[in-house]
Amino acid sequence: MSEQDPGAERPQGPGGQPGWGQQPQWGQPPAPGGPPAWGQQPGWGTPPAWGQPQYSPYGQPRYVAPPKPGIIPLRPLMFGEILDGSFQTIRRNAKAMLGGSLIAQSFAAILAAVITAVTATSMVSIEAWAESATPADLASVGLGFLAAVLLVTVLTLFISAVLQGAMVVPVARSILNRPTGFRQMWLLSRSRAWTLVRLAVLMMLAGLLALLLPAAIVVTVFATMERAGIPVLIPLLPAVMALLLWIYIKLTVAPAAVVIEELGALAALRRSWSLTGANWWRIFGITLVVGIMVGVIGQVVMIPVSLLPTFLSGFLSPHAGSEQEITVAVAVGVATAVVGALVGAVGYAFQTSVMALMYMDLRMRKDGLDIALLRQLESGADPDGIPGRGIAVTRPGPVSGPGQAGVWPDVR
Repeated sequence: MSEQDPGAERPQGPGGQPGWGQQPQWGQPPAPGGPPAWGQQPGWGTPPAWGQPQYSPYGQPRYVAPPKPGIIPLRPLMFGEILDGSFQTIRRNAKAMLGGSLIAQSFAAILAAVITAVTATSMVSIEAWAESATPADLASVGLGFLAAVLLVTVLTLFISAVLQGAMVVPVARSILNRPTGFRQMWLLSRSRAWTLVRLAVLMMLAGLLALLLPAAIVVTVFATMERAGIPVLIPLLPAVMALLLWIYIKLTVAPAAVVIEELGALAALRRSWSLTGANWWRIFGITLVVGIMVGVIGQVVMIPVSLLPTFLSGFLSPHAGSEQEITVAVAVGVATAVVGALVGAVGYAFQTSVMALMYMDLRMRKDGLDIALLRQLESGADPDGIPGRGIAVTRPGPVSGPGQAGVWPDVR
């Protein structure tokens, strides 16, 4: 077998590519129709540009990470990215997020502090009055108290609904790394306030129906079957609760749809129902985990506050009189209300951020919103507005060209 001439042509593979073990030499142009030579790949030695095909040294398509101008990358999100984006939103827009949350939690905190102070300072007089009061007097006082609590609860629900929609604005703007103050948040969401109120009315009516439905089922079963209806209620009530939970998850992102897409209350409910169609279990899991996290952290923070009465009465004033005990009770009640409002505000801000990011994630998955946001970022359009508002987004089409990694899908 004769020795091969070093200058002779080497065998070529299909399409003009080098054969086995015959990689093109450094700096030489590639064969026609073959992959780029080593060192001659597009963008070799420079950061890869999103939207341009990138190749590895052996001509294989190379993954190019999507851009991340703000709190999240512009692509469908994972669970950890939603949590991280929520924390970053609160950190970057603390005045807007925590200010709105404190307003949402303030009515409940004020009501708790007032009830605690009145009860502590008037306990002796209330007991003396209750001994001589008629049943009608007790009923009128009880009804008045319940009416006041109901009024404060309704106001809290409406304010929370409006602020939950308004707090979507800092989240959306943080995606494109645009900070938002409290005043700017309110100005951008002010036009949607009444729609959010109407949405809150619909949600409150739905909640009342949700409470009345199990009660009506129990009353009906006991009226018709008496004690024999207990075995029927055992599987029926969990089924009703599961149905209500399913509906609640389906309508979770309605406030975000009101603000971002400028929809009406009913249209926002339908939009939320459509967006969550194939993602119910994922949204349920995220909502459940976030709720458990907020609840556990809140309870841990409130443990030292709950120990204050024992500490103050046992160590600071073990032989205090009734007036000092009343003062300690009022101080502890006010401190508990304040700390509870602060903890609740942080938890409310976090849960609202998670809801907004879930909405943006669903839009990216179903509507190609990430493509529209990238184009808006590149053009610099509407820097003081809400990203995604007023953008007609359709479903993404096929990737233009075979084997071109990192190329945006065509949106027609």
